[in-house]
Amino acid sequence: MGRASAAAAVVVAAGLVAASGCTVQGADGKGHSPVHIELPSTKPPSSPSSSSSSSSSSSSSTKGDDKPSGTPTATAGALAPVLWKRGDSGRDVRELQARLRQVEWLFDGPTGTYDDLTEDAVKGFQGKRGLPKTGETNTVTWQRLTKMTHEPGKWDLYLMGGQPAGAPDPRCLTGRVLCIDKTTRTLRWMIDGRTVSEMSVRFGATGTPTREGVFHVYWKSRHHWSTLYDSSMPYAMFFSGGQAVHYSYDFAARGYSGGSHGCVNVRDEAAIADLYAQVRNGDKVVVYW
Repeated sequence: MGRASAAAAVVVAAGLVAASGCTVQGADGKGHSPVHIELPSTKPPSSPSSSSSSSSSSSSSTKGDDKPSGTPTATAGALAPVLWKRGDSGRDVRELQARLRQVEWLFDGPTGTYDDLTEDAVKGFQGKRGLPKTGETNTVTWQRLTKMTHEPGKWDLYLMGGQPAGAPDPRCLTGRVLCIDKTTRTLRWMIDGRTVSEMSVRFGATGTPTREGVFHVYWKSRHHWSTLYDSSMPYAMFFSGGQAVHYSYDFAARGYSGGSHGCVNVRDEAAIADLYAQVRNGDKVVVYW
């Protein structure tokens, strides 16, 4: 049949459809014409290999869409750049630990060192939020954590000590001096202007403040027991009435969450044991802001 004859046939068929008003209900509920006529094409038919390749490509594409590989969150978490991992240290690690404490995944520190406890805390946080449990803090983990927490303050970062000491008071630059800075909460042991050692310290609470001024050590008591407060005061070095520099079990356990009855508390037992061995009665004590 020629193209002219085929066209005439189409016109006749269309007229019949219009006259009868008949339609075919498709699966989508819409009406479709019951007559489908193809006109002869001048183009050569596609080769079997080309048709097969196109069909295969379409099938492969559909399969990929139906079954995506992995969730977007997990994939993004696995590929995100790592910021900090076990063995790292510094101020940024300290902030990470402070934020993990806020969401109660970490209970120690902050120490500023990415240790096994920090790694376990990060794994727990990641697993709870559908991220790969690597224990390493990558950009995705960090973004999720920062959205759930607030920026830590200075004493959140140094809750358990470790803060750097400030410049010593001029009164500390001569002789043998316990140089105690209330602003940075540190104690420097100095001899003739040279810092021998330094450590974090804690002071008296609001109702029992540690006195400021220049004093001298007048009594040392290695295994002192306070009868007034019924508590242990190891390595006590008294400088003003009942106030002394001494080791504190409470400071070691709770950090700056608590306070003393006026004494200068030290939480590092090894550090104060060494200090106690060096300090003599008569050595100067300077307490200042």
